[in-house]
Parts: sequence; structure tokens; C-alpha cells
Amino acid sequence: MQSSYLSLLAAESPCDDGAQVCDLAWDWTGNARFAEWSDVLIGTPLAIIGLLLLAFAIRWLLHKVVDRIANRAEKGMLPDRADAAVAARRKQRAGTMSGVLKSIVTFIVLAVVGTMVLSELGVDIAPIIASAGIIGIALGFGAQSLVKDFLAGIFIFIEDQYGVGDVVDLGEATGTVEVVTLRMTRLRDINGTVWYVPNGEIVRVGNQSQNWARAVVDVGVGYGEDLARVQRVLREIAHDLWEDEDFRGLIIEEPEVTGVEMLAADSVTIRVMVKTAPLEQWAVARALRQRIKARFDYEGIEIPFAQRVVWHREDRRQGRGDGAAGGAEPAPVGTEG
Repeated sequence: MQSSYLSLLAAESPCDDGAQVCDLAWDWTGNARFAEWSDVLIGTPLAIIGLLLLAFAIRWLLHKVVDRIANRAEKGMLPDRADAAVAARRKQRAGTMSGVLKSIVTFIVLAVVGTMVLSELGVDIAPIIASAGIIGIALGFGAQSLVKDFLAGIFIFIEDQYGVGDVVDLGEATGTVEVVTLRMTRLRDINGTVWYVPNGEIVRVGNQSQNWARAVVDVGVGYGEDLARVQRVLREIAHDLWEDEDFRGLIIEEPEVTGVEMLAADSVTIRVMVKTAPLEQWAVARALRQRIKARFDYEGIEIPFAQRVVWHREDRRQGRGDGAAGGAEPAPVGTEG
């Protein structure tokens, strides 16, 4: 008898399957209208609030993961004598990467939770999902280059290939990076020309500003010079530059004189290499060349110049009886190249 009564109550229940709030209200009151409205006024809002809380919790957790990755990228290996600009640059890169990843995480979480909220409100999400799939396929075929640019831009940020202020070689374009977005990179070359390079078109990247740089100075001396003495003088010049307080934050390691680099037609080339902070290699190289010139003049070390022989041709117009329309008189003259 009792089982038949319960089955009758279940049959008369106005609640849909899974509507727990409606079932509780129906069990407590037995009022069908109150049970239906309780599910709308209490059950749906509670479900939406739970989804929003879950979304915020997932977003917070993923953002913490992103911050942890960014902090590890910021605390990478730095040179011992690197100045504050190098550390600030790494911090800027980590902040940029963190912002991009957080935006992507937030967009994905909101898209998923938004679809679930619409489902709770009774909206049929099957057409939405189908439409999203069709739009995705259309974008995949119609905007392949755009998607390629965005994906390449994401990896540029994640892998820290370059950033604003870096001097890079992107193949066809070389210059200082002014703007980096997920779609394109803007460069300004030494002549002032602005280049817009889509990220998807970048095949290789040569970064002259990442972590550290190197100033390479080749010095030519005459064949009659004592090469051991020349190298000793160059080491003294480089060491003085290393000890100079004005270059304390610019030069990272003790400069190195590698020795004879080339036996050219007019001189013997000796190479000096200096490891510097990013973007400082050109200023250090200019200062080193100036000191080398002054010291070589003091030491009497010859920096040879190219030797050439010039033949001057002079036309002489003579009469027919001379039997010649002109002549050439060679005159070897040594000139500076």
C-alpha cells in the first residue's frame, strides 16, 4: 500500500529529472506550482552562482601557475656584472608573457562557463556549439595566415625570442623592435625606415640584445711589427678599459685578445673580443678603437694603409709623319688607399 502511494506521488511530481530543488519543494509542500517556481527562483540561480565560483577558482589557480612560470623565466641566469637594465629587461619580458597567457586562460574559462550558464538558463546550446564549429572551420580556411601569425606571436612571447628595444635580424628586415603584438612586429632600421613584419612570416630571428653581446674589434698592423709586443699592448689597453669605472656596468667579462686572425695583403689582423651588456657592444667597440689608435701612436706601432700604383696616361697628338696617334707614359705613383 505504501509503495503504491509513493509511486503515485512520483507520477504526479511536476519536477523534471535531476531538478533537486524542485523535488525537495514538492516533497515538503506537495504544491506543484511552488515546486516549479522554486526550481526557477532558487535552483537555477544557485547553479549559476556555483558555475561562476568554479570559474573564478579555476581562473585564479591557472593565473597562479602562469605567475610561477613567469617568475621562473624572470629569474634566469644573468651575468655577474650585468647592470640593472638587464634585470629590468627580463622582468619586462616575464610581465609581457604573463599578461598574454592570463588573457588566453581568462578567455577560454569564460567561454566554457558562459556556455554552461546558457545551458542552465534553458538555452539550447547545441546550435551554438555547432555554429562555433562551423565558424572555426571557416576561419581555419579563410584566415589561415592570420591564425598562423597569432600562433607565432604566442610562441614569440612564451619563448622570449625578442621584445621592445631589441636589435634583431628577421631576414628581410633588420633594426630596433618598436612594437610586438600577437599578429605583427614593427621594426625601425638604421636609416629610419619602419618595417611591419607578420609574425607568421618570420623564419629565423637573430637577436643582438639578448642576455649579453660581444664587441669584436679587428686591428691591422704592419708585417714588420713584433706581434708578441702588439698583443701585449692590446691586452693592456683592453684591461684598462675593463678597469675603467665608466665601463663598469657595460663590460661583463675580462676582454680577450685571441691573436692573429688573418694575414691580409697589407697587414696582419689581430682580434680583440669584449663581452658586453646588451646594446652596448657598439659604444664599447668605438671606445676601444679610439684607445688603440692613441696607444699605437704613442708606441710607434704601424697601422698600415693600402698601397696602390697609379699609371697616368697622357695622349700626345702628333703629325702624320711621326707615325703614331698617341702614346702612353707610365708613371708609378704611390698613393694612400
